[in-house]
Amino acid sequence: MDIPSTSTTVPTHVLDESPMSKSISIHGWKITTTSTAISNAAELDTLQAEVELTLPEMTFGNNAVILEHEASGLFYAFDARGALREVCNKELGPGDGGVKVGYAEDWAKTRTVPDSTSPVSEMVVAKPYDWTYTTMYAGHGFASTPKWQPADPEDSSQSIPMSTLTRPDPILYYAATQLFEDELHDNGTSTYIVRVRVMPTCFFLLARFSLRVDNVIFRQHDTRIFHEFSTDILIREMAGWEVPYATLRARLPTPDDRTNLTDTQWVANVLNEMPASVTQNKRSGAGTGWRGLVRKVEVMRLRQDA
Repeated sequence: MDIPSTSTTVPTHVLDESPMSKSISIHGWKITTTSTAISNAAELDTLQAEVELTLPEMTFGNNAVILEHEASGLFYAFDARGALREVCNKELGPGDGGVKVGYAEDWAKTRTVPDSTSPVSEMVVAKPYDWTYTTMYAGHGFASTPKWQPADPEDSSQSIPMSTLTRPDPILYYAATQLFEDELHDNGTSTYIVRVRVMPTCFFLLARFSLRVDNVIFRQHDTRIFHEFSTDILIREMAGWEVPYATLRARLPTPDDRTNLTDTQWVANVLNEMPASVTQNKRSGAGTGWRGLVRKVEVMRLRQDA
């Protein structure tokens, strides 16, 4: 049987893999993904002291995705420490997106302010810190890393080309790693996962925070990083979505089967199909005042040092 030919030339690249990590070196880049077991007690104690936060039930403190480009001095990483540092670790204020659990209103009615018969205000969130672990973490660089700049919306070369990503090019490298997960005291789930794939002409990274609070809300924050090897531009797109639980439940193909509501990819597909007027304003019914309901595109120029 004839094998269909492809017009895509596979460039020289080196793959390296061990039980806990895998990397690819290509076009002057080295991309490394580390996936290990949940952090042990000593590691958790150290991390908790650093981020000053009660940690998620499953924290993968040694997991990471690292992008290195020696010629430009770029060293950019995604890890649990960075993600958790951006979780609000104090009483939530405007823009922090405080979320109450599904039974919070009934619970509040049974509690009163000291020396008062008045119920606790319904604006009081369930805990004085962000128990949902909501984070808008978009990775972090080091001193040598070039700086991000706002993209020019009129320049198509400074936006992620979906036509390139949907092209059936061979995938030379794919890896995924989880930074944390928590079941929110059986009220839902909160996760942060990073995926990266490398094709002959480019690479694409998707870092996704996903939140489901049962009978209350769905929330998502995505960071997408794209680079075409023939250019000197790295593109980063950040966007957030938030909708009431009932809104997504109404989209179920079979109303009595809620399985899809626990599938973060299905949820993401539905959120991405919704217009911004539904997901990105306070009148959506979610009403948490979360500052993550924005879309931002930035670019980084890669220096080519002599």
